[in-house]
Amino acid sequence: MTTYLLDTSVIIDAINGKKGRRELLRSLVLSGGTLACCPINIAEIYAGMRPNEELATSRFLRSLELYPLTFAVSEVAGALKRDYAKAGRTLYLGDVLIAATALQNKLSLLTDNVKDFPMPDLSLFPLPK
Repeated sequence: MTTYLLDTSVIIDAINGKKGRRELLRSLVLSGGTLACCPINIAEIYAGMRPNEELATSRFLRSLELYPLTFAVSEVAGALKRDYAKAGRTLYLGDVLIAATALQNKLSLLTDNVKDFPMPDLSLFPLPK
């Protein structure tokens, strides 16, 4: 079955009960999918978290399969950032690290920010805004 790497915005919406993300994620799991994150997601979530949200947020994040940032992932991310910059497109380092994690591990990226992930080899599961 498919493993879905969640973009940080999807995690935030699921935690906050917005845009039907909890229901979507639940349906993906019920249909045999696996939900995943990477250290970038965790850092981005914790950077914007309010103190009263920590327990529920930690529980949710720990329920996800964690894909590490490896040397190979970091190489791919650096090459993506460099190559897109040469072509005149600036990409956020966090986004290229998330994309590289998905690419290296053959994961489908669940995102509502498709414009941030222009990599043609990336398997995207785009979501409506």
